[in-house]
Parts: sequence; C-alpha cells; structure tokens
Amino acid sequence: MPEPRRGARALARRWWPLALAVPLGAAAGAGYAVVSHPSYSASSYVVVVPNNPGENATAVNFAQAYGRLTGQPQVLIGAAAETGHTVTTLAGLVRGTTSPDAPMIEITGTGARGEEAVKNADAVAKSLIAFGNTSSKETGVRLVPLAPAAEPDAPASPSASLDTAVGAAAGVLVGALVMLTRRKPGPAAATAGADATAGADAGALPAQAEATPAAQTREPAAVR
Repeated sequence: MPEPRRGARALARRWWPLALAVPLGAAAGAGYAVVSHPSYSASSYVVVVPNNPGENATAVNFAQAYGRLTGQPQVLIGAAAETGHTVTTLAGLVRGTTSPDAPMIEITGTGARGEEAVKNADAVAKSLIAFGNTSSKETGVRLVPLAPAAEPDAPASPSASLDTAVGAAAGVLVGALVMLTRRKPGPAAATAGADATAGADAGALPAQAEATPAAQTREPAAVR
C-alpha cells in the first residue's frame, strides 16, 4: 500500500470522532435557530438625580440600589396591570443593569414581539420611577426618565451564526472526549498485560532453576 494512502487511513481512524461530531453539532445548532421562537428586546433608561447639586456619588450609589430592585415585586406590581402579565411572569421578562460610574439604570424588556418588549421595558421604568420618588425626601435623590424604549428591528434571539458556532464547539468537545476514551486502555487490556508479564516471570524461574544445578555439576569437573 502506498505510504500517503496508509497515512491518510491512519489519520481517518484517529480523528473520525472529531470529524463526525463537529458537523453534527453545527447542524444541530443551526436547526435550533430555525425552530426556536424569536425573542425581541428593548431598553428604557432612567437617571438618578441628586436633590442637592454636587452629590453625584450619592446618585451613583442609589442608581445601583434601584437597579437591583428592578425585578422585585414592590416595583413590578405597578407594571403588571399595564403589561397584562403577572408579577412572576414579568420578573422573567425584564432586568435592570447599572454602571459603576454613572447614575443611570438600563431596564431591558423582552417579549415575543417588538412592541411587547417595548411595553414591558417602559412600564417597569415608569413603575420604578414612581416607587423611587415616593421616598425622594429621605434618600435625597429622584428618578427621572432619560429615554423610552425603541422598538427593535430584529429579534435578539435566536442567532443562526451564534447557535451554529455553539453547536460546533459542543461537537469539538464531544469528539475530543470520544478520542480520549478510545486511547485509554480498558481494564481487560490492563489485566491481560499483567497476566502476560506474570507468565513470563513464571517461565523464567524454572529456566534459572535448571541452569543452577548444571553449573554446579560442571564446576567439579573443571577443578579436576
């Protein structure tokens, strides 16, 4: 057999798990992107303003605190009736994020349609402003709307390219694990190797025992 063909067959026997798993994983990721339901997202922005000018650090601290309260029932209860969702459902459709150096809160809403995502984000932003401003005198800050949510042009998920890449990466992992499993000797092979070694040692012992008397019988003849 020619050497290039022999080398190609050796590579095929070694790498076939990886060559099979990667395309299958990529195809699975692409299929998921096709059959999964689209999800849209939109963001509304709220700014925390200090009552006394110059207290920007206080405003940043309260912005982070109010950002963590975005998904809490005391805030969502005011937006639940407007969006038509229960408090529990709405909690899974919105999230609040903040910046460590800016007194701004980004409220992101998701939904099966673009207008639903906008409605969820704006309703929670309005409810958060009302909730925070009820204690404005005590906190020394007030919440002000900065920008309403804009309707997205395309769904945020699924992403065909991202899902295909994730599927291919999963295929690489599965293929590599299969290759490692194939290279690792099994318990039966290890036991057979140990038995063969023990048999070779056992066969060597009688040979040594037979050689010793022969040497002893020849030694007196050499002396004479």
